[in-house]
Amino acid sequence: MARVVVTGAASSIGRKVRTLLAARDDVSSVVGIDLLSMSGHGVESHRLDLVTADLTEAFEGADAVIHLASAFGPRLTGPEIDDAVDVTMARRVLDAAEKAGASSVVLRSSATVYGPWPNNPVPLTEDAPLRPHPDLAFAVQMGEIERLAADWAADHPGTTVARLRPATVVGGEGNWLAEALDAVSNVPPGDDTPAQYLHEDDLASAIVVAWAARLDGPVNVAPTGWLTPNERRALDPVPKLRLPEQAALKASEWRYRLGLAPTMPGVVAYALHPWVVANDRLVAAGWRETNSNEEAYVAGHEASAIESISPQRRQELALGVSAGVVAALVGGAVALVRRRRRNA
Repeated sequence: MARVVVTGAASSIGRKVRTLLAARDDVSSVVGIDLLSMSGHGVESHRLDLVTADLTEAFEGADAVIHLASAFGPRLTGPEIDDAVDVTMARRVLDAAEKAGASSVVLRSSATVYGPWPNNPVPLTEDAPLRPHPDLAFAVQMGEIERLAADWAADHPGTTVARLRPATVVGGEGNWLAEALDAVSNVPPGDDTPAQYLHEDDLASAIVVAWAARLDGPVNVAPTGWLTPNERRALDPVPKLRLPEQAALKASEWRYRLGLAPTMPGVVAYALHPWVVANDRLVAAGWRETNSNEEAYVAGHEASAIESISPQRRQELALGVSAGVVAALVGGAVALVRRRRRNA
């Protein structure tokens, strides 16, 4: 009977993991830690700041620690990101796990740590080198957390430390990476650039499997296979205008600067180049996806009322909206330049 501590427990993924753990016969108690309040049957909750609070009491008696908390959100900028708060939280959680004598730790990382590079093998296995894109702070900081976790695990041979690397997560709240990638979907990827989509329900079950199976080291999390650009386009509920690459990149840059989209520098590269992963290790531990890439993609791009409009009218609207966005971007850029000149 295990006492399991879950950080980021009030988040969408945190709630799902808590629910799965509370339903298990081998779990005696679930301890949820978050800055936000939470509720749930059989959950002991603690409202704590992982960066500043004393974690000793909340972690006391923990047999396992599942670390899901993150400061990253839609804008991906700000003091917390600049100060690498995620790295600080991971370090303090590992210290607290050590003091509690936990025998297993599960950390949520990301498949973005592999980086989006044209020469990546398809798919990537866990022994591939970590080459996060330097312009995506999230990927860089996840890579640093993995380094810390690997060093910590080497110093604690009696404790398993699973570092989960999920693909693009959809189907839940606050899945900013999926939203950011969708915002640059007008950038034409290579004809054969694959992409993966992981439903949040399957990520939650993977986290619990990694704990229950006492997996150690890096673990990829993704449905079997991937989608090609043509397959993704066929699943889109609304046709999307594809701009020439340089025009699309410039439009994405200005949309981000004007606060119109969560597409910070670095995200575009993840839309252009492959970083799909193999799930063999997780499947061998007993995990099974309940949503394919196709099903997860559709769940993350739910159709709206516009689907009732004829295909021809949808295309006309898509072209009109795109033209309007470009015009707005140009107008916004001109206004921004004028303001800077006045302030100079």
